Amino acid sequence: MKLKNSYFYTIRENIKDEDSVSGNLLVRAGMLKKTSSGIYMFMPLGYKVLENIQKIIKEEMDNAGASELLMPALIPADVYASSNRLEAFGKDMFRLNDRFDKKYCLGPTHEELFTIAAKCKVNSYSDLPFTLYQIQTKFRDEPRPRYGLIRVREFLMKDAYSFDKDEESLDKSYTAMFNAYKKIFGRLGIDYKIVRSDVGAMGGSLSEEFQAITDIGEDTLVLCDRCDFASNMDVCECVHIEDKSSETPLEKDLVLTKDAYTREKLIECLPEAKTKEVKTLIYKTAEDKYYAVMLKEESVVNESKLCKLLNTTSVELAEKEVVEKNLGTYIGFVGPIDLSIPVVMDNEVKNMVNFVVGANKKDYHYKNVNLSDFEVAITGDIRNVKESDVCPKCEGKLTFKKGIEIGNTFKLGTKYSESLDLMYQDSENNLKPVVMGCYGIGVGRCLASIVEQRNDENGIIWPMNIAPYKVAIVVIDTLNVDQMDAANHLYQELTDLGIETILDDRDVRPGVKFNDMDLIGIPIRITIGKKIVDHIVEMKRRNSDEVKEVSIFDVVYNMQDIIEEENI
Repeated sequence: MKLKNSYFYTIRENIKDEDSVSGNLLVRAGMLKKTSSGIYMFMPLGYKVLENIQKIIKEEMDNAGASELLMPALIPADVYASSNRLEAFGKDMFRLNDRFDKKYCLGPTHEELFTIAAKCKVNSYSDLPFTLYQIQTKFRDEPRPRYGLIRVREFLMKDAYSFDKDEESLDKSYTAMFNAYKKIFGRLGIDYKIVRSDVGAMGGSLSEEFQAITDIGEDTLVLCDRCDFASNMDVCECVHIEDKSSETPLEKDLVLTKDAYTREKLIECLPEAKTKEVKTLIYKTAEDKYYAVMLKEESVVNESKLCKLLNTTSVELAEKEVVEKNLGTYIGFVGPIDLSIPVVMDNEVKNMVNFVVGANKKDYHYKNVNLSDFEVAITGDIRNVKESDVCPKCEGKLTFKKGIEIGNTFKLGTKYSESLDLMYQDSENNLKPVVMGCYGIGVGRCLASIVEQRNDENGIIWPMNIAPYKVAIVVIDTLNVDQMDAANHLYQELTDLGIETILDDRDVRPGVKFNDMDLIGIPIRITIGKKIVDHIVEMKRRNSDEVKEVSIFDVVYNMQDIIEEENI
């Protein structure tokens, strides 16, 4: 691409409404343009990067034996109704009616359509296994789009589904996809961790996430400082190794704690609350059942764990009016004693003695409370792990990092095949549901994650195989015939070899050209200036400060060596 007569622009200033490094740099580099909240244009340079990422994904999916297809984005609403997911998506799904008033959706995900496609082939066990995939646009009405391409309303996703006759066969398909993912993210040059995660609304028996390590990640990753343990916060087990207190249990004592709505005020009234307070929170389930949830004051309820323990799809904190009018207690003074609803207690409380709880009476707490003072319906692991907690796998200490989910793999089982009647006939002529796996990659998130991890004060640092162009030829004086002749000759030679090259032949200051090439992240810059009369040019790699003088006749050989070295 010769810049003088091409569509090329950059922006000098930071972008005010971009709240991430990647969003800011991609817009400044002329690779993205926001059209509205959570919706972006991919401009020519950005689209080339996106295509390079897709190329790697397709190569590894094809190598793993998957077959590519393309599903529609506009989907009849009754497709989702058939799997009972139409209402489950709620406001996250974009909906519309056609001229005949038939209801449609913009697809947020495609499990149902893949299942329907599989039915075209599957009759017998001999038709299995196989894997289908697509790279296609998805739509979700995010309430708070943010972080550039990381949380958007319209996004490109690679989704794949495997179809097998049993769990043993699924294990093989899952492993093939899992290994393909490791190759994909390795080739993309992303620093990532694989963590166990919650199956959530997808269902199934196993879910694993590929998480890019970045400071702005929305997920908290739990890692061990000693072994290879890695988990999402939602599912990380809390290990309790402390012994029961040797303290003698005392009689509970009702204490006036006037206006103790905050922890600080409670400690003023009851100094022992600093280490012995146990809070009680009222939660409502999807079935409108209420539970009192007990855990140490400094701990945080893990709602995913709580949902599993209560066998419900969702939980939320009860409204103040319900707590105070219907349950006979008061926010800030809720406790487990004499409550009319079941008590759910975290494992961490089991060994506590003489602790402090609310008295369900305004301005009062109990001190010296013990487990014999109230009835517990369910005990379990319902809190988030904390840094320095014990690793569930070894005796190491847990540490936290932030991550962006760029890929996920699920063992779905028969959830969708049963609801959509995807059956096969086994060797004994019995009808059985097909066993499915699901595998997703956020293509735009991969692009953003690379920029989040690979940048400096001057701009983006693309890996060689992702960069929109491999080389930038910068001409210092475009009016100098020798410089332009050498630049055009080198440009043609590199292009003929299939090395994607930019020729910056614009009539602007050299500093502007250097800054632009750094901003857009071109891996190699060749500068042609006054020394071209001696056949000398300068060569600089984007990820290094070193500038080398080389003969123009050696540039191609140097280029080929660097590209071979850096390509993953």
